[in-house]
Amino acid sequence: MSERKRQILVAGVGNAWMSDDGFGGHVAEALSSTELPEGVTVLDFGTGGLDLAYEVMRGYDALVLVDVSRQGGEPGTLYVIEPRPDEIPPVEDGEVISPHGMDPRTVLRFVKTVGGWPGKVLVIACEPDAVEEMGLDLSPAVAAAVESAAELVRATIAELQTDEAYAEAG
Repeated sequence: MSERKRQILVAGVGNAWMSDDGFGGHVAEALSSTELPEGVTVLDFGTGGLDLAYEVMRGYDALVLVDVSRQGGEPGTLYVIEPRPDEIPPVEDGEVISPHGMDPRTVLRFVKTVGGWPGKVLVIACEPDAVEEMGLDLSPAVAAAVESAAELVRATIAELQTDEAYAEAG
């Protein structure tokens, strides 16, 4: 009898037209050209937050979001952030959410509200340099971080395939 493989969604997010904001898509592309374990799905959602929310609600054990995030470090610095469900406020009754403006936090709020929160959510983020101006190319520091981020995602996937990753801390 074979053991059920954990279903893990790796989602690249961000606007590819806004320079470093396209980081998540570049990492998703790098991962798509490598062999990944059974049960792992890698998709580039770009700015399609509603599509991402619906995909998450299909019932994944874990979600790994890959995006940029200003945390105050040097451009190209990678971060692993674990948002907890109790830290994410639900969508309030009557609150209007635009399907065209669903950033990763809004996606998580929506997914939490409809009861589709995966067992584990991690964000692998990169400190951006240029996200305010249009451009299809990543800045040099962020471009240099793409392969390191792909390696970090692969290591994270390996961790997420273990029971220990889902055990409550403390």
